[in-house]
Amino acid sequence: MATEEDKPRESLWERLERPSPTPRQTLSPQRIAAAAAAVADAEGLEAITMRRLASELGVAPMAPYRYVAGKDDVLELMVDHVYADLRLPDGLGWRETMRALALGTRDLVLRHLWLAQLSPQARLSLTPNRMAVAEQALSALDGLGLDADAMMSVFRAVDAYVTGALNYESAVLNLLREHGWSDGGELRSELAPQMIWHMRTGRYPTFQRYLRTATRKDDAHWQFESGLTYVLDGIAAELGI
Repeated sequence: MATEEDKPRESLWERLERPSPTPRQTLSPQRIAAAAAAVADAEGLEAITMRRLASELGVAPMAPYRYVAGKDDVLELMVDHVYADLRLPDGLGWRETMRALALGTRDLVLRHLWLAQLSPQARLSLTPNRMAVAEQALSALDGLGLDADAMMSVFRAVDAYVTGALNYESAVLNLLREHGWSDGGELRSELAPQMIWHMRTGRYPTFQRYLRTATRKDDAHWQFESGLTYVLDGIAAELGI
């Protein structure tokens, strides 16, 4: 016989779907999410505390707990809040949809760098707006003769590329911000002593050729788009779509 412990834990979104018996005009999940995202945009995730959030909202310290159980719930609300800005155009082919998904996600993360610093639990949270984006992307793959596993594999391949590329790009941007540097040239100057030593060993001739001849070292948008093109070309060739 099933016990209370065997029942799946009710999600934040299930709780919020239920109408509140005594709605408060001064506070809502949307206001909590917007305030928390604004703090994180300006100061990073570490600045998010329940007390700070209550102060920003101008409410009593315990008031946000009417809607959230703690910081984990706040992070889910924040993710859902910013993903409301990511909508894919209708009527595009699968490739154009995947490109729009990748470029839209990059734009979102660069505007909210804390998205790349979320815990694994928060990154994998199934919020309504994230699910809506996934539904749009998967719908663009439907009708191509792919089975459900292949459709999800394509979606995850693009998502994995985007996640990896943005982890690196956001780390560089956070480092530049932390040190007050304006561009990648200053970062390379900081790393120059280490790099010079490595190059003098003669062990990395191909990397050395890159350093001497590459012309797009600081063109992050081109780097992202070209890598995305390689991924999409590979998917198209492998699946014949």
